[in-house]
Amino acid sequence: MGRGRAKAKQAKIARELKYSSPPLDIEALQEELTENESEDTEDDERPYRDSDEGDRRSG
Repeated sequence: MGRGRAKAKQAKIARELKYSSPPLDIEALQEELTENESEDTEDDERPYRDSDEGDRRSG
């Protein structure tokens, strides 16, 4: 008993977090995305493992 008020408060806070959206800084988001694109291109040089690596793991 007595948990109803606490549960209702948690539900209220969860509802506020779910349906509210913080202010969106479009410029900062654009900068972050362009930074990530340059980093991702370096990882694409070897998208697949060499066939030797698979042989070492199986034996």
